[in-house]
Amino acid sequence: MFGLGTTELIIILILVLVIFGAGKLPEIGGALGKGLRSFKKATQEPDEIDVTPKEEDKEEQDKK
Repeated sequence: MFGLGTTELIIILILVLVIFGAGKLPEIGGALGKGLRSFKKATQEPDEIDVTPKEEDKEEQDKK
């Protein structure tokens, strides 16, 4: 994972805890999770909008 070992991860987590404090960690984690979810959703959405008529619409047009 990006070449980081457990020691480096522990040091980073301790620095984050010192900088932001224990009270802010759940907020930071929640915001990070929401950001990752929205990024994943945005990358999975189709690029174009499908404008082809549905089968039901085709049948109605054929009847007319």
